[in-house]
Amino acid sequence: MFNITELIIAFLISAIVAFGITPLIRRLAIKINAIDAPEGRKQHEGTKARIGGLAIILGVVAGLIYLQPQHPHMLEIIIGGLIIAITGLLDDLICLKPYQKLIGQLAAAIVVVSSGLVIDKLTIPFMGTVELTQFGFILTILWIVGVTNAINLIDGLDGLAAGVSAIGLTSILIIAIMDYSIIVVYLSIIVVGSCLGFLYHNFYPAKIFMGDTGALFLGYSISVISMLGLFKNVALFSFIIPIIIIAVPIFDTIFAIIRRLINKQSIGQADRKHIHYRLIEMGYSHQTAVLIIYAFSGFFGVMAIVFSSATMLTSLIIIALITLGIQIIAELSGIVLNGQQPILNGLRKLAGKKENI
Repeated sequence: MFNITELIIAFLISAIVAFGITPLIRRLAIKINAIDAPEGRKQHEGTKARIGGLAIILGVVAGLIYLQPQHPHMLEIIIGGLIIAITGLLDDLICLKPYQKLIGQLAAAIVVVSSGLVIDKLTIPFMGTVELTQFGFILTILWIVGVTNAINLIDGLDGLAAGVSAIGLTSILIIAIMDYSIIVVYLSIIVVGSCLGFLYHNFYPAKIFMGDTGALFLGYSISVISMLGLFKNVALFSFIIPIIIIAVPIFDTIFAIIRRLINKQSIGQADRKHIHYRLIEMGYSHQTAVLIIYAFSGFFGVMAIVFSSATMLTSLIIIALITLGIQIIAELSGIVLNGQQPILNGLRKLAGKKENI
């Protein structure tokens, strides 16, 4: 059984540490010139410090020290997190090349996999439990690297990555409480607390950015925490639950790859076609665009929670609703089906825009 008081204290410790140390990190970032200037795709006003993710990491460390969670793979999870944090920090300080960042991500994933923490089976309707054998190692590495990059790519507006991560992890937390998964509850509560403590300084207009230091760390945290709990669920379609929870960053990334392939561009080429940029192009303010994506994330989170213990009929209904949500993401990402964007046109009208985008 969970000790509610202990969880509340852990949450507050992580939140307070992240909240309190962020201004110090901001001053440090300015002193060492770890800053972002508005140029190219970066449309923020003024120069911003960009290693705010350190505050999130330190908040998590404080929570871990208090809770001291026990798990057979905890050492490797921490080592992987350290590798990811160093990779992100180096990128923020000296701007690593894409392949160098990928090496860091792969190294962290391999450390986790080497501990034996892998996605070893999936529960699929009409097939039951499917053992993945050796393919599980590959799938696990792809999952960690993929989710890590998905959160990094959505970090384009003030407060977006921190808020979306907090919403996703809150959904994981609720499911973990329902499943009595203590380790997942512990890790989720401290990362959520740290995100919210940092978000006070990061929400529009942001005083500091989390940078790759924070975005990569949050993506890694979500991928590993979901592996500890969600992939172990024996409910129908259990393998879909973690994908639903972070559907916004995952499908925004997938559609970005599709869009670039269609346009014969490099899949690593940055652009302003991610859903958060598209919302701003449609006429929504910076803050409203972030809140809309929060709402989408909340929707998917609720669907995942219901989905985790749903019957077959309820699951099918939820899948239909989720498909509608994914269609919205596709339209916002510039993926057009039969030349039509019915949902996007409706959003455009709400924003008071008549022209096509």
